[in-house]
Amino acid sequence: MQRLKFMYRFFLVQPLWFRILAPAALLVSILFSSSLFGEDEGYDGGAKLAAAIFFGLWGLQFRRNRRLAIIFFALTALSLYLAVNAFLQEG
Repeated sequence: MQRLKFMYRFFLVQPLWFRILAPAALLVSILFSSSLFGEDEGYDGGAKLAAAIFFGLWGLQFRRNRRLAIIFFALTALSLYLAVNAFLQEG
């Protein structure tokens, strides 16, 4: 529970652009990966691209903690790879 409180407090002290962009990227990722948008690979690639933006933002915020930053940047790279792969399969 202490970690969740820390993350919430950490989120609240971030700049306004981060507090808007991070939840928006997460929401877009969840919506585009749902079945509401069909089986189109464009939506799937968009969801993975939004997830990459989300992970990249958190990686930038945790750049003082090297281990967490590396984990988030690795997730960003993986999400970007999957997004490019999804977009290439579409075309």
